[in-house]
Amino acid sequence: MTLRNRITLLTLALLVSSLLVLGVVVYATLRSYLFSGIRPELEAALSQIESAIDDPNVLSRLEALSRISPNLYAQLVRAFGDLQSLGPTGREFFTVRILTSPNLGSSNFSVSLRDLERVWRGELVYTRASIQRDNLPSLNVQVIAKRLKADPFGQGELQDFILVVGRPLDSVSLVLSRWLQVYSAVAVVVLLLAALLAQRLVRRTLEPLEWVARKAEAVSQKPEALPEPQGQDEVAALIRSLNRMMARLESTWQAQTQFVADASHELRTPITAILGHVSFLLRRTPLTEQQRESLEVVVRESERMKKLVTDLLELSKSGNWKLHMGAVHVPTLLEQIQEEYARSFEGRIELEVPENLWVQGDPERLHQVFANLVSNAIKARATRVRLVARDVSAGVVIRVEDNGEGIPAEHLPRLFERFYRVDKARDRERGGTGLGLAIVKTIVEAHGGRVWAESTVGKGTTFSVSLTRATAPQPQLR
Repeated sequence: MTLRNRITLLTLALLVSSLLVLGVVVYATLRSYLFSGIRPELEAALSQIESAIDDPNVLSRLEALSRISPNLYAQLVRAFGDLQSLGPTGREFFTVRILTSPNLGSSNFSVSLRDLERVWRGELVYTRASIQRDNLPSLNVQVIAKRLKADPFGQGELQDFILVVGRPLDSVSLVLSRWLQVYSAVAVVVLLLAALLAQRLVRRTLEPLEWVARKAEAVSQKPEALPEPQGQDEVAALIRSLNRMMARLESTWQAQTQFVADASHELRTPITAILGHVSFLLRRTPLTEQQRESLEVVVRESERMKKLVTDLLELSKSGNWKLHMGAVHVPTLLEQIQEEYARSFEGRIELEVPENLWVQGDPERLHQVFANLVSNAIKARATRVRLVARDVSAGVVIRVEDNGEGIPAEHLPRLFERFYRVDKARDRERGGTGLGLAIVKTIVEAHGGRVWAESTVGKGTTFSVSLTRATAPQPQLR
């Protein structure tokens, strides 16, 4: 997962958490506020009913529950039994309805026995209950209940009653439900907008870092300084640090390149002298068989050393090559390679190339590339080498196919590294230096192309080179 996606997801996770916490806090606050207004209303109705029940006028007592707000329900019940001796079923205690508010009808409050026990002990109970209605769903209510002594029928004797006053919670539930719906919808919209905004902000924030990455990726093998932006932010500090690091790398690079070039140049002279003197001894001096074998070993090793020095010198100059770019006729280029190796190669070199196929490049350097690849195929004990060119949508692909020994798959990723050999002992015997494919890769990349290898052990290897297509040059009139 990219850094951009991780930051965006983290931002959204924090926002979701914040919205959840905010929703819970607001919901709890709103619920508390709505319920806080119910209790004073119920207590006021309870006091009103108590005052009416104590009225000397019996008729006023009987109508006490009818005078409260029509939004409220009230019920006066007579309790019988000893609540202290309640069994598990509560059958030793029961209530009888005495008076009800008109809107309650034949329905009754359903209050838990635990709450009734608290009321019977003299507590003012404020709790949730329900009203059981015939053929209708039960109605959730908030109730207040109190034990009192009264004589509602004017019999001259005070008796124990339980007065219950309740208010329906449907309006409160409706408000909370609507609030949840609105908040959920708003939260979803906020999350969507936040996701778009976060993605855009993160993209704009990381654009300088991506720019640095692109510039750094565009830097060739030779370190080059990155353009420094204006400002003193973290990105500018990062680029300045990278440039200081690249300056040190460039100094090291130049010292290394100069050393390789100087060493290669200085080594060529003694190697040439050694080869000259040994060749003279082989031609002009009578030698024993053992001496001749020793001198031939010196010649082979000197030739290998000369090739190694030449390759090192080539690589040291790779950053300073002056390519003479132009349209190169691919059939002519490959025919030259075929003629060059056909005389010394015991196998067959076959061509498969369209006649009118041109690429953009330096003919000398491209000749060096394909000569090196064909030479490698011959060293791999191939008996058949095919040079195949194809005009594809991305450009021109030229393949060098052989039926040689093949290369194990684990070696393919490192095949173009300097001094890398698949089989060091075998390559040394065949005159390899481990630099040929590195030079091939450097030349092809200098042309803006790409080179890659495919191989199967025992079946052969195919090297493919992708180059830029060119148009045939116009004939010049004389």
